[in-house]
Amino acid sequence: MVVTMLELFGVVGGGLVRLRNEGDDWRADLLRADERAQCLALDPRDPAVIYLGTLGGGVWRSADGGGTWEDLRLPETDVFSLAVGPVDGALYAGTEPSRLFRSDDGGATWREPAVLRDLPSAPTWSFPPRPWTSHVRWIAPHPSEAGLLLVGIELGGVLRSEDGGATWEDQRPGAEADAHALAWHPCDPERAYEAGGGGAALSRDGGQTWDRADDGRDRHYTWGLAVSPDEPDTWFVSATFSARQAHSGGDAQARLYRRRGSAPWEPLRGGLPDPLDGFPYALLAAGGRIVAGLGDGRLFASRDGGDTWAEAVVRGASLRGLKALASR
Repeated sequence: MVVTMLELFGVVGGGLVRLRNEGDDWRADLLRADERAQCLALDPRDPAVIYLGTLGGGVWRSADGGGTWEDLRLPETDVFSLAVGPVDGALYAGTEPSRLFRSDDGGATWREPAVLRDLPSAPTWSFPPRPWTSHVRWIAPHPSEAGLLLVGIELGGVLRSEDGGATWEDQRPGAEADAHALAWHPCDPERAYEAGGGGAALSRDGGQTWDRADDGRDRHYTWGLAVSPDEPDTWFVSATFSARQAHSGGDAQARLYRRRGSAPWEPLRGGLPDPLDGFPYALLAAGGRIVAGLGDGRLFASRDGGDTWAEAVVRGASLRGLKALASR
């Protein structure tokens, strides 16, 4: 049997961990202890570079795989999203209040290409638990076109830029306003996907317009999002009934769903508890697997496109409060 090594990085309640898998064995190593950890990004061109975003502590960078860290002095301290452009290497940071910063030198200097809150829809942006605020929940640079990116505002909508954030197209028609996650397909440059608080949506024209994709799900509060790298018509979301159900820390009543083409969403149950009492915040397609990370620290993986799942036995650092996963 051929054993494939898979290396992931995850944000947990206690900081940043590296997860290494060989066969059925997983090990988690704590790379940075930080209770403020919120999001991460990996530099696709340099495997030693890791970025960590925090609530209250700005952005931190490691240039040696997590051994040492430096504060990048972002002008805002509450960071909800990070991304590195795979084409031009631009580093983006999204914050609360809703601002988007860009760095073209690995975080040594920052600039705000445009003021998002000058957009016409900005007065309507409001995060329900703190109605006077909103934040940049997700940043998705295009995999092959430099400067093209999508940004999701929680709660405000999906914004689109073709020039690296210098100018913006306001809330895209058909997109879910409560944006949680966005993705491009690596092989189909026109295909983009969204998971949001009121459901999921799909774009077939480079993020300009969107079609709702909710049939077949009895749960419409979606969060985790993953796309089959080989099949643009196959994608996955995690969902439950409401924000309260997802984030209360009790019984999430959540499910994972898969959509193929124009067929309705189908719930995935093989080997998974049904429903899941921990909310799947992180979904990831990597190394021929679909990986789901739950807020209660459990990790599930599928080797057959979601048909069957196995819970990972993880040794080492705790995965308490798993929030995000990333791989190169």
